[in-house]
Amino acid sequence: MRARWEENNRHWDELSDVNTLTQMLGTGKPTQREYLGCLWGTISRDTLWIRGASAAHDLKQLQFAVAGSCDGVAQFVGTWHTHPYRADSGGRALKERELSRRDLETFVSARDLVTIVMWDSDSLDAAAKRRDGTLLHPVPLAVR
Repeated sequence: MRARWEENNRHWDELSDVNTLTQMLGTGKPTQREYLGCLWGTISRDTLWIRGASAAHDLKQLQFAVAGSCDGVAQFVGTWHTHPYRADSGGRALKERELSRRDLETFVSARDLVTIVMWDSDSLDAAAKRRDGTLLHPVPLAVR
């Protein structure tokens, strides 16, 4: 995951001349691209074990959006994606460290059991679905 984040965010420090409005309108140079990965794994009692990940099929990467499909992934359990930094009014990079309302709405309506978002190699947030399908956020996450 860290390698994918670094690859898609290698220009994060080129935001000094790009403000948030310019980024959101898409009129500036994209300094980063979101990435979507498919997670596969197993469930044992109350623990979901993620055993691996691959890029989503038909991956479409933009600075503030990503699309793709995990259809056909064996033992599919969920998705993970990167979020780019945004620039503050002074052009400095901002990290937002929790899943957005839109991320959570998308997750609840999808077949994923878990979703993880990554802002940096040390900055992750995750949500899961309980057995009845209701949202659990945030969830404990252990990186091994």
